[in-house]
Amino acid sequence: MKPIAMLLCCLLPVAAVSGQEKEKPKTEIRAFEQEFSNLPKEQREEFMKKLGEGQRLFGQKRVFEAINKANEAAAIFKAHPDLQVLLGACQVEFRNFDKAMEHFKEADKLAPGISSILFNMAELNFVTKDWKAAETNLEKVLLVSKKSTLSGDLQLSRLVEFKLLLCKLKLGKKDEAAKLAKKYDYLDDSPFPYYAEAAMAFSEGRDVEAEGAMARGGRIFANPEMIAPWQDTMVEFGYIKGFFGGDLEKGAEGE
Repeated sequence: MKPIAMLLCCLLPVAAVSGQEKEKPKTEIRAFEQEFSNLPKEQREEFMKKLGEGQRLFGQKRVFEAINKANEAAAIFKAHPDLQVLLGACQVEFRNFDKAMEHFKEADKLAPGISSILFNMAELNFVTKDWKAAETNLEKVLLVSKKSTLSGDLQLSRLVEFKLLLCKLKLGKKDEAAKLAKKYDYLDDSPFPYYAEAAMAFSEGRDVEAEGAMARGGRIFANPEMIAPWQDTMVEFGYIKGFFGGDLEKGAEGE
C-alpha cells in the first residue's frame, strides 16, 4: 500500500463555532452554524470538547481513540464539517476510501468551497487514480485558495499545482502539463521546479534525468519534512518506488 501524502484534518478554527471568533454578518451564517448555535450551551461546549480531543488524538496517530471521540461528538451534533473531516481522515487511515469520500463530500455540502475539504477530496481522487475528478477538485482548490488561507501556504499551494500537473499527464494533456511545469523557475522557494522537471522527464522515459532533478531538489531543500510530501506524491503516482513496494511506471499517459 502506498501512503497518502497529506490530509488537512482541521477545517475551521475551534473559535469559529465556540463564540470566540468575531461574529459574521447574518448573510454569511451557514445552516450548520445556525443549527449548532440553537443547541444548549452545555451541548455546544461538550461537542467542542470531544471534537477537539478527537483532533488531538488524530494528530498523535491514535486513530481508534480519535474515531471514538468523533463518534461521541456525532451523537451530540453530526452536521458539522469539522467533524465530517475528522471522520473522513480516520477512514483514510483505515484505507476505507469510499467511506472517507462520503464524509468529505458531506463536509463540502455543509460548508461549500472550503479549500481544505476540496484538497482532501482531490487527494483521495489522486490516490485512487480517478485522475479526471482529481484534476477538477485540484483546480477548484487553486481557485478557492486565492481567497483563503491556503494562498498563504506556498508549499501546499505548489504541491497542489504539482499534483495537477501529474493529473494532466495521466489525462494526456501533455502540452498543458509542460506549460505548468515551466510556471516557476529554480529561484522558487519550493521543490516544485525540480519535481516538475522530474515528472516531465519520467513521462518521456528519461529516468536518469528525472532522478537527477529530484536529487538536486533534495540537495537544495535539505529538510526531509519539506521533501517528503513531494516524494510521497511521486510514489502515489507510480513514478518511484515507496517503502511499500510497487512497480515503477515508465509512462504517464493512458492508464
